[in-house]
Amino acid sequence: MSLKTLPNSAQAANTASVWDNVWGFDYSPLKATAMTEPLVDTVDIKAVVTDPSPVLTLDLYTCTVADLAFNMPYSLKVRRSDFVHAVIAWFDIEFAACHKPIKFSTGPHTKYTHWKQTVFYLKDVLTVEEGESITGVLDTRPSEKNHRDLDIKISYQLETEDMHRQVSGNAQYKMC
Repeated sequence: MSLKTLPNSAQAANTASVWDNVWGFDYSPLKATAMTEPLVDTVDIKAVVTDPSPVLTLDLYTCTVADLAFNMPYSLKVRRSDFVHAVIAWFDIEFAACHKPIKFSTGPHTKYTHWKQTVFYLKDVLTVEEGESITGVLDTRPSEKNHRDLDIKISYQLETEDMHRQVSGNAQYKMC
């Protein structure tokens, strides 16, 4: 199994600002809370701005419970100039130790699965240009309050030579 992360621009275009005016009501006080819970949804491949980056590979025969808490760096190469509002995650799986190996992905580049993708909205909107990179660290742990929930931290930094677009940040999410 591998986890991959990608920024997603088009589908997340107005996610942060949508809370400012919901049918004429100002819900901006709820914005911080809404941004800390990942969204499980489908992402159109046309909205993906970077190449995928494998973050973690687990062998289900040998992995332990301790392996499920991890802190891994990632680097995403930007494919086109656009805006990045979120990081998305999915898993690929391969059952190779059987008479007919089976592989599939839950990513936006493949046929729909009920697992969909997980969207982690960022506090910042990154203005990226083709050839640049977004680097950071993905830190995932079971919640101390409920071992079935996840506490996720994502750091990000836009690697650019343009001083006016340099941005970095950290975001924390609770997946219940």
